[in-house]
Amino acid sequence: MDDTFIHHATSIFRQAIADYHRKDDVDTEIQNPYVSGSIDNRLYLKAWIDTVQWHLEDIIRDLHIDPVYALQLKRRIDRSNQDRTDLVEQIDSYFRHHYSMVRQQPDARLNTESPAWALDRLCILQLKIYHMRQQTERTDASDEHRQRCQQKLSVLEEQQADLSLAIQQLLDDIAQGRVKMKVYRQMKMYNDPTTNPVLYAKQ
Repeated sequence: MDDTFIHHATSIFRQAIADYHRKDDVDTEIQNPYVSGSIDNRLYLKAWIDTVQWHLEDIIRDLHIDPVYALQLKRRIDRSNQDRTDLVEQIDSYFRHHYSMVRQQPDARLNTESPAWALDRLCILQLKIYHMRQQTERTDASDEHRQRCQQKLSVLEEQQADLSLAIQQLLDDIAQGRVKMKVYRQMKMYNDPTTNPVLYAKQ
């Protein structure tokens, strides 16, 4: 898998973020342009989920928010986190299949982070860059604010370049059998009525 994959994934993340901001409404229905089940479809959905959740997190921090509405948002964010986790695992399953024929070297090592969780970070970085760039363009903010945000934007862009390279190096190592490709399930317990003691105690 050559480095065009990272560029391609990044462009899909940015596409989903831009598509969301055409209406900038957390209740906007997704219009995923990619074939169902394809890796591009999963990447677009990943970025859409992250973008909606980004704005839900903004809304819930309103100091004057109605408590009942805030609880509804918290439950929605919890569901979103579960969807996000499930989707990352689907993307890792894609990588596991993609590299299933690779012969691992005898001294192949494990990595602390799987490719999909690294892509998760890359996706979040696109959101940070998008919104930090907005701050640099605000006409209602001071010059000092815009300059400070421009400095932060530069750091985020450097992080993006570094992370993109690191992910590519990880994929290259997996392709050469130097790193084991494994999928680890997150085993989230709080949403499961059989493992959350507050929930199963009420059954």
